[in-house]
Amino acid sequence: MQNDLAKLQSSPREMARWEKAQAQLLGGRYAPALSAYHELVRRHPAIAELWFELGNAASGDLDFTLANQAYRRALELAPKNASLLGMIGHQYQTLRQLDDARTCFERAVAVDPKLVDACINLAVWFEKERRLKEAWECVEACRANHPRDDQVRYFRAFLLHRRKLNSQAESELRDLIKDGPRYPYVKYAAPHLLGVVLDQQEQYDEALHWLLEAKAQVRTITNTTLLEKAYDENDRRRRELLAGLTPAMLQRWRQEPPASAEGFQVAFLGGHPRSGTTLIEQILDAHPEVLAFDEPVAFNQEIAGRIDLSSALAAPSLRTLDALPTSRRAEIRHRYIKSLLREIPNAPTARVLLDKNPSPTMSLNVWLRVFPELKVIIALRDPRDVVISCFFLNIMLNATNVNFLSLERTAKHYTDLMDVWLRMRELGGFDWIETRYEDVVENLESEGRKLTQFLGLAWHPNQERYFETARRRVLFAPTYHDVTQPVYKRAVGRWERYARALEPIQSRLAPYCRAFSYPA
Repeated sequence: MQNDLAKLQSSPREMARWEKAQAQLLGGRYAPALSAYHELVRRHPAIAELWFELGNAASGDLDFTLANQAYRRALELAPKNASLLGMIGHQYQTLRQLDDARTCFERAVAVDPKLVDACINLAVWFEKERRLKEAWECVEACRANHPRDDQVRYFRAFLLHRRKLNSQAESELRDLIKDGPRYPYVKYAAPHLLGVVLDQQEQYDEALHWLLEAKAQVRTITNTTLLEKAYDENDRRRRELLAGLTPAMLQRWRQEPPASAEGFQVAFLGGHPRSGTTLIEQILDAHPEVLAFDEPVAFNQEIAGRIDLSSALAAPSLRTLDALPTSRRAEIRHRYIKSLLREIPNAPTARVLLDKNPSPTMSLNVWLRVFPELKVIIALRDPRDVVISCFFLNIMLNATNVNFLSLERTAKHYTDLMDVWLRMRELGGFDWIETRYEDVVENLESEGRKLTQFLGLAWHPNQERYFETARRRVLFAPTYHDVTQPVYKRAVGRWERYARALEPIQSRLAPYCRAFSYPA
């Protein structure tokens, strides 16, 4: 295979074809990319990398059968390529094909047990499956070969934290930070995790110190100013569009001839991140008639990505959104549902599809253009608790999450998103309900019953034991660990431990406390 790859790379014409296909793939132009890759693998059938990229193009085009065939062909051609095994494992993870993902990570470790990336990928996967013993054994085996590796030391401390051995985790993290990790992720993840550990040990002032240190490290390795600028420009355009939206427009959308939803009732569970959406998702998912999806990519890829939001966020293009024809809406709806159901191996028996995904709340108007019959559930929580909880997140940086690098920007993001909700709530003309995190943890059945009835269903006894269902799933939300436990109240009023740090932004959050009936 290496000879075939070298031969291709020695041909400027063939390399130009490959580079063009890669550009189409990276640009989201999946159909032409797929056509180009079909021609490339016809001409060079023994190159695993081409089959891998063909699989990525097929996945983007929602041809999951072809994607699987392409990934399997790549694996047949390069069964000993640990790096490629890891990359295919991550693609299977994106497709939510969990068994295939785990198998790839296991095979990568079997090929090269001393490869740190392979061992860490497998250990991370075991941890997500709550198989802490196997995760620990995997890390310890890797540590025997690489005792001073940054990733190994960090993830070992993380597993100690998961096992509630926070004093040991603290000690190991302090040693790691003192040694000056060179691996970019560990540079900021280690002080961030130390902040989390100290918070759980009730050392709140020092916890905040290390969180601030971690976020300062992020700013040294990423152009956060550029991301913030992009976010602010999108927010400006979003506000212009919402200002032009009218109740009559929303009512007209609802009265238009329906586009097929393929027999399902689609529901959206949104609100601001860290408002209890994952907890509510799991309570509803425990109902046999509800199929809940944990932060899927379907909306961004198949709705936002197929309506020109780069201009649709601007006020003049509200006309374009308003004029979206029924046939186009039907196509987008079909692709969205097909993308959602990629996670389900067999035909679903549930009739309600619940998309839990806080960030697309920003685009609720777009949701309602494509699904005017959408059932909308908005999770609320004390704004100060939301801000502190988001500040404690360590998640992949993008133009949204960059706001969580400071308390001031976190508060700005909260007000931006909740302004969208307050505006949409004011406009009306769609089915919505609000639920408060504090009410859920105070009386799970009462609040859960209300939300279940909103979806047109009766309360089911399984819902009170939602955590038993959650333990059988791999969840992708940052709070995947918390919802595998019975409901608890210790997160209510968490902000009070950091009241002094929140003082500069209290006045900004006060109107939202009043709007959602929290004491300011």
